[in-house]
Amino acid sequence: MSDIINIMLVDDHPLVRDGLRARLEAVPHFRVVAEADGAEEALRQAGQCAVALVLMDINMRGVSGIEATARFRDQFPQVAVLILSMHDKLEYVSQAMQAGARGYVLKDAPGKDIVLAIETVMAGGIYYSAALARQLARPLVQDNQLTVREQEVLQQLARGQSNKQIARTLDLSVRTVETHRLNIKRKLGIEGQAELIRFAVQHARFEGK
Repeated sequence: MSDIINIMLVDDHPLVRDGLRARLEAVPHFRVVAEADGAEEALRQAGQCAVALVLMDINMRGVSGIEATARFRDQFPQVAVLILSMHDKLEYVSQAMQAGARGYVLKDAPGKDIVLAIETVMAGGIYYSAALARQLARPLVQDNQLTVREQEVLQQLARGQSNKQIARTLDLSVRTVETHRLNIKRKLGIEGQAELIRFAVQHARFEGK
């Protein structure tokens, strides 16, 4: 990948931002063009400079990184958001993807993983740290009892789309999407939202092989 990728760092710890900047600017086609210690500052700066990707922490003073991700999705849909967090619970992954994040990397991941995550997201893919991918890849049940439409809904869920976004993508009503989600959970014996997202991501991974 030769095109320059303009990156914004959003984390309320200056030392973390300093470390990330040094790590990322060692990559020739990465350029850190902005930093922010919170959501409001990040959104303000995004309106003033050409940012392609935001590396977003979750736990920050004031507005959380997940809420900030949702605001970026609404105000700057052309900007990709990649979560960089210490939290490895699937509930956080689910919330982040529903908010519009394009990937989720753990802060203790090797530097090369962050580089790969950024390149994957900017190429249109979705990226998860290896530790999360192992959790997501744990088999639940076979998905061959799902209809083609239900599998399409799963694929959109794996991309972090909301019911409204899925309805628009698949040219369905929101109520129909909700019905498909209920049917998927019933067929697969899934109860919670996090488990549904886990299965959706697993399904998407299989589709990509």
